Amino acid sequence: MPATEKQTQQSARDFALAAARMAADTRCTGVVLLDVSKVSPITDYLVIATGTSARQMRSVCDDIEDMAKPIGFRALTRAGHEGETWILVDFVTVVVHVFSAEARGYYDLDNLWGDGEKIEWKA
Repeated sequence: MPATEKQTQQSARDFALAAARMAADTRCTGVVLLDVSKVSPITDYLVIATGTSARQMRSVCDDIEDMAKPIGFRALTRAGHEGETWILVDFVTVVVHVFSAEARGYYDLDNLWGDGEKIEWKA
């Protein structure tokens, strides 16, 4: 593997870890970080979290985007920002999902992507 590709994978992992920590630090619960690089052709890491309210969900996604810019990650797309159940922010190699409790149970991404490796993100 070329050094630049390895560095890119490491920086994506570092960003995913930082995004998971930020979600937890901004009152999200049940934060999970999955390495899906071996089972997904679309992305390498999923950050899945449960928000406390629609407003808090938007705030955590905004905070993660603000943190991402200076380290070279830009959101390719964002979906659900005006909704109240699920916000997705796609940074290509890292995808952040912030759900309401009901939506998280309904969509069950934790189980859907259960073949991915669960990454310990807590300090």
